[in-house]
Amino acid sequence: MASIQHDLAAFLVEAKRRTYAGLDDDATVARPLLAGSKQLEHRAPPYAYRDIYFGMGFFVGQETVSRDEGVIWSMSYSGGVRAEITDRDTFLAIYKFLRQALLAISVEEPYRGPRLFELARMVYRNEVEGGLDRFHGVETIARQNGEPLYELRYSGGLLR
Repeated sequence: MASIQHDLAAFLVEAKRRTYAGLDDDATVARPLLAGSKQLEHRAPPYAYRDIYFGMGFFVGQETVSRDEGVIWSMSYSGGVRAEITDRDTFLAIYKFLRQALLAISVEEPYRGPRLFELARMVYRNEVEGGLDRFHGVETIARQNGEPLYELRYSGGLLR
């Protein structure tokens, strides 16, 4: 089981880097399964990754990993920028910073980004509990002065 979990964790890191974190919405498939959603996919047999989400300023979504045509792992998430942030440039800067943080994902905790990431006067924090089989966490982005900009909550694990 430990080897399967390590393989799954390594695949998750690769999939996340090759979809939203690395390519933003350029990784979106042309015809999503659910109308109005964004759908990102990555395949490296025997695994297949799919991320489907709705919204942008505030969004909800679900990631799944299939192996041999059956879903074996999933993570649900919801969050976004603070409602009072309406300036487009600020909005885009926050999500650009988020993608940079998400690229620093690790095999040890392949859910979102690292525990701490700082760049361009912004600070990303990820507090997670649990392991690949069952976990939950919250990620935040704030300015260096502590002003909150973004929050997302997530949870998931191995399906049985």
